[in-house]
Amino acid sequence: MSKASAVARVSGLAALLSCAALFAAAAAPAWGQATWTADNGDGTFTNPIFYDEFSDPDLIRVGDDFYMTGTTMHAMPGLPVLRSKDLVNWEFLSYAVDKLDLGPAYRLQGGDVYGRGIWAPSFRYHDGVFYIFSNVNGETTQVFTAADPRGPWTHRRMKRSFHDLSVLFDDDGKAWVVWGYRDLKIGQMNADLTDIVAGTERTLFDRDAGMGEGSHLYKIDGRYFIISAWWDGRMRMPAARADSLAGPWEVNKAISIDEDFGLAEGYRLKDPNGPGFDLVAPNPEPRGRMSLHQGGVVRTPKGEWWGFSMLDYNSVGRLVALSPVTWKDGWPYFGLPGNLGRTPRTWVKPKTDAASPIRAPYERSDTFDGARLKPVWQWNHVPDDTHWSLTERPGFLRLRTLPAASFWEARNSLTQRAIGPRSQPTVVLDAAGLKDGDIAGLALLDMPYAWIGVERAGKDLALVQFDKSTGAKVSTPLAGSRVWLRADCDFLTEKAQLSYSTDGVTFTPIGAVFTTVFSLRTFQGVRYALFAYNAKGVDGGHADFDSVTVHEPNPKGLMRPIPFGGSVRFAALGSSLGLSVVDGRLAIGAPSTFSVVDLGQGRVALKVGQDFVSVAPDGAVRLDRRPSLQARAFQWIETPTGDLVLMSLETNRFLTLDLKQGAITSLSPGPRSDGADGARLSWSAALTPSP
Repeated sequence: MSKASAVARVSGLAALLSCAALFAAAAAPAWGQATWTADNGDGTFTNPIFYDEFSDPDLIRVGDDFYMTGTTMHAMPGLPVLRSKDLVNWEFLSYAVDKLDLGPAYRLQGGDVYGRGIWAPSFRYHDGVFYIFSNVNGETTQVFTAADPRGPWTHRRMKRSFHDLSVLFDDDGKAWVVWGYRDLKIGQMNADLTDIVAGTERTLFDRDAGMGEGSHLYKIDGRYFIISAWWDGRMRMPAARADSLAGPWEVNKAISIDEDFGLAEGYRLKDPNGPGFDLVAPNPEPRGRMSLHQGGVVRTPKGEWWGFSMLDYNSVGRLVALSPVTWKDGWPYFGLPGNLGRTPRTWVKPKTDAASPIRAPYERSDTFDGARLKPVWQWNHVPDDTHWSLTERPGFLRLRTLPAASFWEARNSLTQRAIGPRSQPTVVLDAAGLKDGDIAGLALLDMPYAWIGVERAGKDLALVQFDKSTGAKVSTPLAGSRVWLRADCDFLTEKAQLSYSTDGVTFTPIGAVFTTVFSLRTFQGVRYALFAYNAKGVDGGHADFDSVTVHEPNPKGLMRPIPFGGSVRFAALGSSLGLSVVDGRLAIGAPSTFSVVDLGQGRVALKVGQDFVSVAPDGAVRLDRRPSLQARAFQWIETPTGDLVLMSLETNRFLTLDLKQGAITSLSPGPRSDGADGARLSWSAALTPSP
């Protein structure tokens, strides 16, 4: 495939469907509440575990249950606590902190804490108590404790700050903390866990040892391990081990590296700290920028080891991935034998005694009929509770406007994380209570941001769309006060179109298509936000939000059902050539027809006549009449952009078609983001199998 075609296919998805087609399809008037779940229902799962942001995850097991929390930055409440029995299906339990109010900037008064606040927590359990230790910019480390993970949680402060800390309660009752960047430090914590015991702090590594940040400290079978994240031209997860905390420490520079599931880097800001919004176009080259990083390991009750980490998924944010762990030479590698360091996007779920119900932690749509907000909602900074209500008008969320110069400074913006790969929030707004200078609506919270809303000037209402990236503002008169506001968001193309309706049926696009981008200014992916503020510097009226519906047109991603029992042809991506049979041998040519045999757990055998496509231990691919089950088995996996890759269970590597050399092998460690390795395939149904 040429680089130009790779860019179009992998980055832009231009060949998949246009924005116009997507938005038209997404405008269907009725839908269910299907949402992304990683569980495929056949004993396998597909990463990401959540298709909405859950960055810097930390995960523990207590008995038969797993618990996880992660970074929430400036969003309140913060530090969600989730629980699972199988590491794939998770339920929401609580937030560890309702509000973290450490000064006016946390309330959007005279400043802000965008991209700061709560981050990189360390989740631990010891002697019947759950602990979450969390970094907070410009403050000391904060500690949250609870006897029950459902809460209530108590909050206190340590006496100093520990960057990207990880805590270990050792077998002798002592508590230790590792923290820092590159030259990681360690110290023994005092009895009340507020500080370091004098004289115990020391540096573990020199800055060139290969250890980074985001540490996770463990004691495993008597040996100490630190797993961290490090960028050195490629994102990787190094690890260190020692028989004693005093060392010496041995470093393995990559227990996971280069795993991005084939997703290409999306739009970026040319200068993330500059005043403008010049965009750098998506780059399909595999530069190691999107790879798994910042995570750790956990052992299941069945004795299996699994890794968890996050990876950049462009403007939808940083997502959680689950990896099988293979121990080799005493190191916990993410990945499978023969392909250490690489994680299959689809794999068999962890073993459990009983199947867990397929579930997602949040319900995204809301009619605001309950006594409290659903857990999916988080405020942008600390809210002013005197200026919002669910009871003043039952069945509505009422936001009373406070003065703000722009949406960015508006208090009481209620947000939820956007979900991929595509989603469409629709908001019903009653703007009758707005006063002069009030603006209320639906926003895509990021920097740059965009919003669609209603603005009152005197007695007149106008429907307005604003694009921060260009400064463009589009306005049209609005006759009535009730309006439907919508955003059609495609996080694979990173394009969004805002639209409105006065009847809830016919939607009219307004403003230009908006480009979403992952921004270090917020250090978060896009969030859907309900907002109301007064642009004239006074307390104004109020906006009543009747409901929010979040529609996901692709709740299983772009995945097509595996054509078990069918007949299909396989072509190299972007080519008319593919997997062919010539004179009884496999070749690259006009695609032949293969029968797809169901082997269970999302695995297939490919049969032509009496022969099977089979893989030898050295990666050679051939036709065989009686291959072993492992030799003929392929895990059927799709990339985030919908392309097919076939992972051999013989090599745990991927079938590749080298069009230049005419070679067919199973040696690729994983699909490259630019498609240059020949691992990406397209498939089409055939009427009859080959003889």
